[in-house]
Formats: sequence, structure tokens, C-alpha cells
Amino acid sequence: MEFKRFTKRDIIINSLIAIIYLIWTHFAGGTRPEHYFLVFLWFIMFYAHEKTRRFILGFSIFIIFWIIYDSMRILPNYEVSAVHIKQPYELEKLLFGITFQHSIYTPNEYFELIHTKFLDIVSGLFYINWVPIPIAFGVYLYFKDKILFTRFSLVFLLVNIFGFIIYYLYPAAPPWYVKLYGFDLHIGIPGNTAGLGRFDKLTGIPIFAGLYEKNANVLAAIPSLHASYPVIVLFYAIKKRLGWVNIFFILFMLGIWFSAVYSGHHYVLDIIAGASLAIIVVFIFEKISKKQRLNHWMQKFVENI
Repeated sequence: MEFKRFTKRDIIINSLIAIIYLIWTHFAGGTRPEHYFLVFLWFIMFYAHEKTRRFILGFSIFIIFWIIYDSMRILPNYEVSAVHIKQPYELEKLLFGITFQHSIYTPNEYFELIHTKFLDIVSGLFYINWVPIPIAFGVYLYFKDKILFTRFSLVFLLVNIFGFIIYYLYPAAPPWYVKLYGFDLHIGIPGNTAGLGRFDKLTGIPIFAGLYEKNANVLAAIPSLHASYPVIVLFYAIKKRLGWVNIFFILFMLGIWFSAVYSGHHYVLDIIAGASLAIIVVFIFEKISKKQRLNHWMQKFVENI
């Protein structure tokens, strides 16, 4: 199918979307440099060349995810439902408590006591790639199998949306919150690097400090979307029959899961919830994707990317 050149209508629509988006970000917590960068990137990619236009249209699904996540600032989940702080902690200790030096600790607390520089570096390297590797895998699928890319992208978006909904239904504090503030509720606290701060100190680069100070949702530990993403990647890598490459994705998944607990950002319960959410969404989506209407929509989408 021949790709149509952009028209005056395209320019008007894109300009209106950009203006509405920037106005929205202004009222949803303030417009920041990354918002302008996103608009700039969209215009450059859309108008530079036919291939770049197709590419940015394909990745518009990921842009929708980013906009939804970033917009959660406008209505914090603790204003919608009661925040759970003590309950996840006590359940974690009950189910996964580790006896060490005559005391019972959660896995997070245990790792805090026995952490090493080696594991600090390894966990940081895994954690810093929790988004880049899924995006890189998406780029690979885009060029190799656009139908599978579309399915992967839609599942990625749906897992995030359902994860965000759960954040509002069951706001939950991460392990580092309990360490710093106990079981009392403190509203408006900033994100924290927790154990990942050790990676920043060892490398001398404030990577995680820069990331977590922009966290849009601090009291949103359950489910762990860090745990969800590698499950989605592994499933579609297996669908693509990548053979031995899948071993890398298995190690990536296990590494992310370990790092999330080791660094004090998630309980084991959060990991189980995140992985389960991904599995459930993948299973349901793969079932309904065979329906004619959805399959037809995906085919039309693929024709334009």
C-alpha cells in the first residue's frame, strides 16, 4: 500500500494535538523539558521522511502509555483510596520472611543487611534497562514482524493501564517507604532511589536520582510493572521463535525481579502481582486478538506503519 504524503489537514491536526497536549501538561503538574522534547520529536519524525513517519506512528502506542503515566500526577492515587503501608509489609514477612541472626526480616530488609558492591552494580545494571530493553525489543519487532509488534505494543499498553487502575484501587507503599517513614502516612513525599542509590555512588553518576525525583506515583508498588515488562518481552520473543536469544530474556526477567527486591523498591508480593498481571493480560489479549474485528483493526494499523 502506497503511503500518502502528509496534507494541510495533517499539519492542522498535529498542531492542535501538540497545543492541547502542552496545555494539558501545564495543568497536570507543570510543563517540563521532556514534554517539549516529545512534541519536537513527534514533529521531526512525522515530517522528516515517510519511513520516520511510519515509525513514529507505530510507536504512538508507547507515547500514549507515557502520556497516561505522566498525567497521573493530576490525581494522586492516595486521594482516591486508602494507602496500604503496614498490610503489605506484614504479609510479606509472613509469607517470605527470612530468619537471620535470631530475627525475622522481609527479603528487602535482609538484602539491606548483607548487600555487596557486586550485587549493587549488577542490580543497577538490570534495573536501568527495565524500559530500554522492552523498547529495543519493540524496535526489533517493528522491523521484523509488524503484526507481532502491534500485538506486543497493545499488550504493553493494556498491562500498564490495568496496573494504573490497581494503583488507584489499592495504593501501596514500597519497602523503602517503611524503612524511612514507618507505617505513618506522609503525603507528597518525593521518590527515593533506595538501594539503587548505592549504584549511583559506586559509578559516580546520579542516574537513578534523576529518574526517581520525577516519579509520578510514589505510593504505587502493587503490582510491580518492573516485573510485568520482562514477562511480556519473553512471551513475544518466544512467539517470534528467537531460540537461544530467549535465554537472555529469561535472565533479564529474573534479574529485574531480583533487583526490584534487592534494591528495596518492591516486595516479592509486588513481583508476583506484576508477573501475574502480565500473564493474565497476554492470555486474554491473545484469545480476543483472533476475533475478526480486532484482527482487522490491527491489519489496518500495520498498513500505516
